[in-house]
Amino acid sequence: MNAEAVSAVADNADSSAQPPGVEVLFADDALLVLRKPSGLLSVPGRGADKQDCLSLRVQRLYPDALVVHRLDMATSGLLVMARGAAMQRLLNRAFAERAVDKRYVAVVAGRPHASTPLDTAWQEIDLPIAVDWPRRPLRVIDSVNGKPSVTRWRVLADPSADGLSPPEDSTRLELEPVTGRSHQLRVHLQALGHPILGDTLYAPPQIQARAGRLLLHASALTLSHPATGERLAFHDPAPF
Repeated sequence: MNAEAVSAVADNADSSAQPPGVEVLFADDALLVLRKPSGLLSVPGRGADKQDCLSLRVQRLYPDALVVHRLDMATSGLLVMARGAAMQRLLNRAFAERAVDKRYVAVVAGRPHASTPLDTAWQEIDLPIAVDWPRRPLRVIDSVNGKPSVTRWRVLADPSADGLSPPEDSTRLELEPVTGRSHQLRVHLQALGHPILGDTLYAPPQIQARAGRLLLHASALTLSHPATGERLAFHDPAPF
């Protein structure tokens, strides 16, 4: 299905069949593609105050919807759920085998140095990540105990392509997580010396205060349909 066809599906979605606070961009018998807002958990957390989440909201309308992957609570953007256990197994395998292409947009502090001025070529961060056990759920770069973790990044050629310009002394990046560690993008950008604006976990207070939310958005998703094999591509512009 091409991008135009996907957009048409989203435009024709039944607005009355939308979970509260969540938009269904695509729905068929095999999968759902959703737009998750920042500030909403993907799945229930620990404690009675952390039960409201995207998956439970969606399951009230689609009882067979099952979790395939997650976004951090503070991250917004595209998220997939499977329809039924068989489709979940196929989609889980696709994610595990890195057959799903995911792209994010982030606004980071400062000006990351590429190989040449204004270079928009892809760069790579290859730093192992481990759980920071004394400060869970935080993660940390750990060359001894960390799991291999790779993120590709580049400066966007047109930082205002979505009609929004980044704040002063910041840079809009496109990110591609090659691996899928928890908090990977946030930890890697912190290690690069350019934490994400609004990141309350990994940015210093002055950079946290520069945005009212984490400026990280899952903006693009490409995968093969688990039932038909048709290649699907979705794009959701960052709202910042």
